[in-house]
Amino acid sequence: MVAIQLFNEIRSIFRNTPTFALVLETLLLIAVIWLLLHRRGGGRRRRLTKEEEDSIIASYEPEPLVEDTDPNHPLLRTRIVQSRVGKRIKVDGHECLNLGSHNYLGFLEDQEILEDACKSLRKYGVGSCGPRGFYGTMDVHLDLEDRIAKFMDLEEAIVYSYGFSTVASAIPAYAKRGDIIYVDEAVNFAIQKGLDASRSTIVFFKHNDVEDLERLLLEQEKRNQKNPKKALKTRRFLVAEGIYMNTGEICPLPDLVALRQKYKLRLFVDESISFGTLGKGGRGVTEHFNVDRDEVDLISAGMEGSMGTIGGFCVGSHFIAEHQRLSGLGYIFSASLPPMLTQAAISALNRFEQNPEIFEQLQSKAKSLHQKFSNFSKLRLRGDALSPVKHLYLAEPAVNFEAELKLLTELADKCISQGVAIVQAAYLQNRERVPVRPSIRIAVNRLLDDADITSAFEVIEKVSQSLL
Repeated sequence: MVAIQLFNEIRSIFRNTPTFALVLETLLLIAVIWLLLHRRGGGRRRRLTKEEEDSIIASYEPEPLVEDTDPNHPLLRTRIVQSRVGKRIKVDGHECLNLGSHNYLGFLEDQEILEDACKSLRKYGVGSCGPRGFYGTMDVHLDLEDRIAKFMDLEEAIVYSYGFSTVASAIPAYAKRGDIIYVDEAVNFAIQKGLDASRSTIVFFKHNDVEDLERLLLEQEKRNQKNPKKALKTRRFLVAEGIYMNTGEICPLPDLVALRQKYKLRLFVDESISFGTLGKGGRGVTEHFNVDRDEVDLISAGMEGSMGTIGGFCVGSHFIAEHQRLSGLGYIFSASLPPMLTQAAISALNRFEQNPEIFEQLQSKAKSLHQKFSNFSKLRLRGDALSPVKHLYLAEPAVNFEAELKLLTELADKCISQGVAIVQAAYLQNRERVPVRPSIRIAVNRLLDDADITSAFEVIEKVSQSLL
C-alpha cells in the first residue's frame, strides 16, 4: 500500500509540473551526476610521498595580507596635536595659527555649544551602541532631523552617524545597475565610493564644464532614439558638489538645474562644504544662487565642517528621506550618532538662526584671505573667493608627483615650525577616479582677523621662497 501511495504521489507531481520545469530539472540532475563522476575520475592521481608533502610545505610562501609599504610615505608621517583644536593649535610642540582644520565658523571653540553637549552626555550617556532601526533612535535624533528639514524648508531629513557614509550610502540607495549617472570629474572620494556601490553606468564630465555635460547628454539622447524601450527603463542622475573639496570651486548650480529640467535628470548635490558657509542664512549653494530647493532632488552634507560636530544628513522630499531608512546602508547598519554630538548639531543650528551675521563674517574672511593669498610668488591659489576651502599649488610644477608632494610636505613642516599650521591635501592616488595634483589645502576660520591673515601670508611666502 505504501508503494502504491508513493507512486500515485509521484505521478501527481509529474502531472502538475510544467514540461519546461521537468526538462530543466532533468538536465540539472545529469549535470550533477556528470560532475560527480568527473571529479571522481579526476581524483585518480598519484599520491604524494611523505617526503614530497614535507618538501612542498617547507617551500610554500603565503602571499602577504598587506603589501610592503614605504616607511617614508608622507601619509604615514604623524603630526602630534597637543592642544584643543581651534583657531590656535599646538602641533609637535609649536604654537600655531590653525589653517588646516575645517572649523569654518569656529564652533569647536564655542563654549555654549560645548556646555549643551556636556548636558546631553550626562543625560544620555556616550551612545546607544545600536543602529537607528533597532534601539539607537533617541529623541534628540528626531529633533535634529525635524530642525534640519525646517531650516532647509523641505519636507524631511535623515541623519547619518558619519559624514563620509552619508553621500556614499545615499547614491546607491537610488541608483542601480542599468542607470546612468553624470558626475563632475572633481567630486570627492565619498561620492566616488557611492558611485562604485551603485553599479550604475558612470559618465564623467569636465570639472564645472556645463557645455561638456550637455554634449554627453545629447549623445545619450541619440542612443535613446535608437532604442526607445531601453530608454524608458533607464533612469538618469546628475551628481555635483556645492563647493568642491578637491578644488574649492562652486558648482554652476543654475546651469545644472536648467539641464536637469531639459533632459529629465535627478539632481543630487553634496553640500558638505557649502552648507553653513554660503548664502545669507547659511543654507548653501541653493540660497547662494537663489535656486528653489525643490529643483534639487537630494541635498546631502557632512556636519564635520560648519556645524563643528560629526555625522551627516540628507534632506529633501518625504520619499527621499523615508526610502533611505530601508536602503541607506550607512544608516541601517551603523550605530546611531552619539546624543551629545547630535545635540551639538542642534545647538549649531540655533546659532545659525540666532546669529545669521556669522555667514557674512566668514565670507568676508574668505575673500580677504583669497585676495592676500593670490599674491604668492612661488605658489598658485585655486578656489572661489567665497569658499572657505582653497588650494595652494606650486607655481612651477616639479618633475613628478612624488617630488611635488615631497616639496609641499617640507613646506608644511617648516611653516608649522614657524607658527602656521597648514597641511598637504591627502589623497588615495591609486583609488581616485582622476589623478589629483598635490596641494596645500587651506581652511578659512571665521575667527581670523586681518593680522592673522597677513602673518600667515608672510610666513608661507618666506618659507616658499627659501624652499622653492
